[in-house]
Amino acid sequence: MPERNKSTQAIILSVKQQGENNRSACIVSPDRGVFYATLYGGSKSKMRSLVQPFNTGLIYLYEDEARHFIKISDFDVKSCHVSLHTDIYKMMAANLASEILIKTKCAGEYSSAFTLFSAFLEGLERTQGFASRTGTIRFLWRYLKLLGLQPDVNTCSSCSALISTQTSQGGTYIRHINGFVCRDCTPSFSEGQKFAKQEAPALSSSSLFYLNAVNTMRPSTVRGMELTPQNESELKNFLFLLIEHAVGSRLNCLETGSGIL
Repeated sequence: MPERNKSTQAIILSVKQQGENNRSACIVSPDRGVFYATLYGGSKSKMRSLVQPFNTGLIYLYEDEARHFIKISDFDVKSCHVSLHTDIYKMMAANLASEILIKTKCAGEYSSAFTLFSAFLEGLERTQGFASRTGTIRFLWRYLKLLGLQPDVNTCSSCSALISTQTSQGGTYIRHINGFVCRDCTPSFSEGQKFAKQEAPALSSSSLFYLNAVNTMRPSTVRGMELTPQNESELKNFLFLLIEHAVGSRLNCLETGSGIL
């Protein structure tokens, strides 16, 4: 008989009421990906205060594989990420990342997705204001790479010219090839085709340079790079578009968080 008592590193993604006294917790771990477990106990249960969204630590489980049943036995919380419950932007950003993990099943890369998500939550906890927003941009861009859907920002998909340098004029993203074309190639590339503005967004050279830096430079170096409000806005809108294409559906957090995210 397989061992029923198990433990794993975990982050609580969400908690919902299940029946009169119990709760169903959605959890992500580096070895199981996203899974659900039942938390028993009424409002006076100590465990209810521990099993809260974005709490991180070592979770103890009782699992009956034959009945497809998992119960939370204990949770040794290491980090509570308090500001993710008090700052509306941070809360929405964390919920957005959680929704992406759930809908993509961690891109099939449980350990890498867990590490990326954990680092994102820690970054949100430590930062304020604009720095939190740029952290969300970096998370989305890195997650697209994990999904294998990150477009090349270095070269034009039409003429192979460099487009991520600070001296170039930027490029236009073409959805159906999942790539960028330089400004010189955009007119001929789209000739005879009609693209909606959201299907072919343009990014400035400084925005492309930033995305390339996220891939090639040390995280500490990228965190120190400055983005203008214009850069932040165009990158945010671009990455929201790409991540919804990757998920294959509208993201609830982008709709409910409109004007906040």
